This record gives sequence, structure tokens and C-alpha cells, in this order.
Amino acid sequence: MEKTYIVGVGMTKFGRHPNREIAHLLDEAIAHAVKDAGAANSDIDAIYHSSSTQGFLQGQTFIPGQVALGQIGFSGTPVFNIENACASSSSAFHLAAQGVASGMHDIVMAAGVEKMNIPDKAKMFAVFDGAWDVATPEENTQRLVSLGEGMDKPEGSESPNPYSVFMSVYAAFGLNHMKRNGTTQRQIAAIAAKNHQHSVHNPLSQYQQPYSIEEVLAAPPITYPLTLPMCAPISDGAAATIICNEDGLKKLGGDKSRAVEILASVTMSGNPERTADEPENHMACLAAQKAYDKAGRSPADMDVAEVHDATAIGELMHAENLMLVPMGEAGPAAERGDFTVGGRIPINPSGGLESKGHPIGATGLGQIHELATQLRGEAGARQVEGARHAVHENSGGLVGIEEGVAVVNIFGKAEG
Repeated sequence: MEKTYIVGVGMTKFGRHPNREIAHLLDEAIAHAVKDAGAANSDIDAIYHSSSTQGFLQGQTFIPGQVALGQIGFSGTPVFNIENACASSSSAFHLAAQGVASGMHDIVMAAGVEKMNIPDKAKMFAVFDGAWDVATPEENTQRLVSLGEGMDKPEGSESPNPYSVFMSVYAAFGLNHMKRNGTTQRQIAAIAAKNHQHSVHNPLSQYQQPYSIEEVLAAPPITYPLTLPMCAPISDGAAATIICNEDGLKKLGGDKSRAVEILASVTMSGNPERTADEPENHMACLAAQKAYDKAGRSPADMDVAEVHDATAIGELMHAENLMLVPMGEAGPAAERGDFTVGGRIPINPSGGLESKGHPIGATGLGQIHELATQLRGEAGARQVEGARHAVHENSGGLVGIEEGVAVVNIFGKAEG
């Protein structure tokens, strides 16, 4: 297999873009990535395009990539459409990297886009209802609710307003973590506060408002133990990444000092039989073990991480799944400041999904944008000093009591 490199990244500001079309968002992100790579549109051999909600929200059930990309100068370029829940664009990245590593292509692009904010709020939230087995919604709910049995929910800790079913999923995960490990709501709030503080320094973040732990705890409730600042917003946006091999680098005449090597990319599907008593068998943890082995690196080698935090509980879980802290110890580590820029292992210096935003089909590539920026030393006030290795986790959907898919990538600053 050939060495593969990230040579170009680009993204829009994530947020609410009511007056912008999908193709316009995609065009902006791609234009940034192409310029960053020193490439031209004609240099791209193939495009792996991701989107999860266009079929449901906009009615573009087939060929969304060809429709949008054809409007912005990519007619004739092979396009592959990828849907894999919240891990859609990381899955597109994984397949794009495979295409380059196999020698089939020299220069490829992974691009993702979503426009989720629509006037019909009920329909907007209903898009998440298809992210688990739709034939057994009551069984799904009961299985998750049982994770938090024995944990009391304080009076007034449930929002009267509609919210995504996945907030209830994460709340169940959080209650179980609290029950098994003694994790506190304050420790979860510490994760959210840290991410909002990181976001102040990210101009592409949907929110850039700092919060203290006390302000997170005092914010309007969603469903216990979650409050509003602990949860990712509904977002619009696009992101793109250009990947190449050594021949592609030569074609582009690129500066290898800014290239980021893809040391490993692993994708796994969830196990519907796993129980809450075996967190070490969470498929994201198993994927991370494979990724570290493939990369020839260990968790201790990682300088910075971006993980899937549709809520702060997601970061709590995935810090452990990536073995950045022992199982059950992410809460105290967060409260100590270990995950803050300047701490032992900074996580989500971008602000995470909670602040940066979560346009599902672009989310994973937005995370990769941050890690490439960090490894290049170009992150400004949120820069992790001396970062040379990074780990990335992006997951989504639900089977059993875990996500339906997880993608774990290991990146390194290119040598030579």
C-alpha cells in the first residue's frame, strides 16, 4: 500500500445558513481545499461525497453529489455518494484514502455537506428517527432507558421543548457512566465548558461564547444530565479534504512540510450484542486498538485528539475508547483540565461539535480540518504546542447500546 497524505483542507463556517444553497456551501469548502493543496479542479481523480439528510429534508434521495458537484465545475469526475450517519464524511475520507493507498488514484477528494436548518422544526428533528432500527423503536428506547436505571433525575431537568432522540441516547449513556464510575454532572459540564472556551479561538465555529462550569450547569436543561451547552446544535455547512500519494505530491509540486500523513484509518460497525458491563469491547475502542497497531503508535504518542461529542458525554466516552485515559477515569481527568489546550492531552481544540457545530455529512471532515491545522502548527491561539501525532474518532447511528459505525484515524506530521 502506498503512503497517503492530506494536502488540502477547507471548510465553511458551520452554523445557520438560511440563504445559502447546498452547492454554494460545497463550493466554498472545496475552493479552500483546492487552493490549500495548490491544485486545480482538473487534478482531482475522484470525489467521495457525503451527506445524510438531503434525501429526507430536501428530497434529493439519489445522486446528491453529482447534482451539487456538477453545478460547481466537477462534471464528469467520478463521484461516490456515502451515507453512514454522523460518520458519513469520515467514511468518505476512509474510502478516499483507500483509493489512493491502493494506487487506483493519485489525487482524490472527500467532501461533505449538510443543510439541516429548515422552517419545519418537527421535520428537522425527525431526521434523527431513522438512525436506529425503525422497526423496533419501543424496544430501542427501553434498552437505552434501562442503562440509567437506579439513577434519579432531579425535578425540572427535562426540557419542555422538542429535541433530538439522540440527546436521550447520550443521556442514557451518561447515566450509565455515572452509575458505574461515580462520574458527576459537574465533570460532564467541565468538558462542555472547556470546549466552549476552545471555540472562542476558532473563527469557523458556530458558537464562540465562553462558558464556565457553573454557567453550563445553570443553563436550560435538555434531559438529565445534559444542559443546553453540553449539546451540539443543528448546523449547516460543508468541509473538504484532498488526499494524495507520493506521485500526487509530485504532480502538485506540494510542500511536504505541510503534508499530513495518514498513518492509519479504521472503520468498524457496532455490535448489537455488547452489554454495558464490557465497555472495553465498545467498537470504537476496538477500532482504536487496530488503528494504533496499524500506525505503529500508542495512545501515549498522541498529542491532540478530535472526538465525536454530539454531547459532552460523547467526549467522556471516547476519551476512554481511544485509551487516552483508563476506562472510567475521563470525568476526573476533564475536571483536572487534562483535556484542555495546555493540558496533558488536548481534546477538541476546535471547540468540538458542541461549539463548532454538527452538520452531519460534513462533521468528520471538519474534525480532520482541525487536526491537519494543528499538525501544521497553524491553529493560532488554540494551537497545541509541538503537536506531531493526532487521533480522530467520529461515530454515528445506533445498534444495541452503541453507535452503528465508528471511524478512527491516526495522523502524523509528514517527514522529509
